[in-house]
Amino acid sequence: MRIDWGEDRRAGARRSSESGLLDVLGVAALVLDTRGRIVLWSPQAERLLGYSADEALGEFAARVLVDEEHFELVLRLFGEVMSGGEAWAGVFPVRHKDGTTRLLEFRNMRLQDDRGNFFALGLAADGDVLRRVERHLALSVGLVDQSPIGLGVLGPDLRFLSANAALERMDGVSAAGHLGLRIGEALPFLGPDDPEAMAREVLDSGVPRVSREMVGRGPADPETERAWSVSLYRLDDAGGRVLGIAVSLIDVTDRHRAADEAERARRQLALIADASVRIGTTLDLQQTARELAEVTVPQLADAAAVDLLDHVLKGQPGPSEGPLLFQALAIVSVRPTPADEAADPVGHPARYDADRLATRCVRTARPVREPFLDAQKLQLIARDAESADLLARSGAHSYMAVPLIARGEVLGAIDFLRVDNPLPFTAEDEALALELAGRAAVAIDNARLYRQQQETALTLQRSMLPRNHHDPAGLDVVSRYLPAASRYEVGGDWFDVIGLRDGRTALVVGDVMGSGIDAATTMGRLRTATQTLSRLALEPAEVLGHLDEITTDLDPWFATCVYAVYDPKAGRCRVSTAGHLPPVLIPEGGAPVLLDLPAGAPLGVGGVPFTDVTVPLGPGDRLVLYTDGLVETRNDDIDSRLETLLELLRRPDASLGATCDRLLRELRNPGDHDDVALLMARVHA
Repeated sequence: MRIDWGEDRRAGARRSSESGLLDVLGVAALVLDTRGRIVLWSPQAERLLGYSADEALGEFAARVLVDEEHFELVLRLFGEVMSGGEAWAGVFPVRHKDGTTRLLEFRNMRLQDDRGNFFALGLAADGDVLRRVERHLALSVGLVDQSPIGLGVLGPDLRFLSANAALERMDGVSAAGHLGLRIGEALPFLGPDDPEAMAREVLDSGVPRVSREMVGRGPADPETERAWSVSLYRLDDAGGRVLGIAVSLIDVTDRHRAADEAERARRQLALIADASVRIGTTLDLQQTARELAEVTVPQLADAAAVDLLDHVLKGQPGPSEGPLLFQALAIVSVRPTPADEAADPVGHPARYDADRLATRCVRTARPVREPFLDAQKLQLIARDAESADLLARSGAHSYMAVPLIARGEVLGAIDFLRVDNPLPFTAEDEALALELAGRAAVAIDNARLYRQQQETALTLQRSMLPRNHHDPAGLDVVSRYLPAASRYEVGGDWFDVIGLRDGRTALVVGDVMGSGIDAATTMGRLRTATQTLSRLALEPAEVLGHLDEITTDLDPWFATCVYAVYDPKAGRCRVSTAGHLPPVLIPEGGAPVLLDLPAGAPLGVGGVPFTDVTVPLGPGDRLVLYTDGLVETRNDDIDSRLETLLELLRRPDASLGATCDRLLRELRNPGDHDDVALLMARVHA
């Protein structure tokens, strides 16, 4: 038997760093001649049986390795192999050098060299090790074949070498069809991430990528978005040789959906909490409506409009059927689009036909949702064909309207559009919108009721103020009244010009502390009492004393007042104040000055005496009476504001009316929270 040992040594040198299954099994090789003597002995045989090559070579194998009781059997089996050429395999007890007996798994076969000589080759492995490997292999095969986890093996070229049945079901490619495919070719549904780049990184670095979640639509169910947890591991043998990459795919769609639901619920709770804080910060109706719209954009919709029924705003009953009048209070969008032009203008009534979706929403007090819009449905949203075309051009594709209901009354609706968000409105979106609308409707209704109350107070206030007054003897008189914040903070400021029987004229400016209907009503009562008392020819201090007693009975109301009586015959004016800011005197040709008067206590304090002061008034002299709303602010010192008033009055105007308008324009801010009464009188030349 000739063996090229040099070639074998070279092969061994090449593979000395390699390892495989045979190394794990520790397979021993020994060769016997025809007489049963050991002529070849491998290092594995030495490790397995304990005998070195020097101890084993040339010895009869049966005498060294077999107990005497098994001689006959061994010789018979040896004879059968050598004579018939049939291989034999089985388990046989073999004696170790240490005297113990071990069961080894044997494979025996006859060999023949080029000279016609015969030899017996024996391959042996520890039976326990072999059984353990067989069990591990069976377990591995069973796990791979029956696992619900998709498993595959890629070679160093990152092409599939194998795939299990679960992976076949996931990607729709048979196990045989996987062979030679790249991971991206077999699993193209793993979303935008590049799985091949991940595999290359794992192959190069040896660092696994574990549980990388990827979302896509698999071939088994292309209509449903699914999620997979993808893991990549490098496979190395016991000697560190890189064998390839193991790929595992676990379907985690249920977990992904649960996480999405939890995140959606978290966002909804955050939105509701945000709405609770942001909606209803004021009692301004339009501001409250805008706060509602702003909360929903863009978290819920790309555009939102809050529309209230016109008859609700006016406190009137509405029609039971047919078209309805709405007023848009707020329109908010995530960005400018043609849909903004299609919306009804804010603050103006708009007629909604009975078939419009918003009309249906408030008629039924139920939400209306159209997940997908076509040309016909756009006509049911827009006010006309042109508006429907604008909505189509903006890309509006989904619509929802939710009623605003407070205290059992439908106030209006909030409309939602999706333009940029590609998803249609869902039942979950509808439920969230209803929750927001329910919370916001109460705040909107409070603002609406407050607005009605203030409008009622304003109407009452204006009805109680003098609508016009004839210039009294010897005086030119001009007056102005301006409610707070232009409309909604009606207070109790008033003024009056009363002609007395003896030719004198009473000039009155007062301010009831507080605002609303009660303040306006108290103001009306004090104005009536002032008119009555002035006709009794009482001095100003006496009038204020009686008003103080009257106001005390109106507890807890208080008021400030300045009461002046001009006597044209005497050319003088007697003035008394009750906690009011001093009037301004502008002598003809001189600088304006604040009258030096005892301030007095406000009306309603009770028991505090008032004092008259006589001021000479000559031709051309002007007297300015005003309430604190003209000069007081939250951030400025009152003395500096009064100095500003005097500075403004140093500039002449063409008329008293022009001066009044300039004072209001330069001293008042649009958002001031107090009303103003202003009265200017000039003595005839």
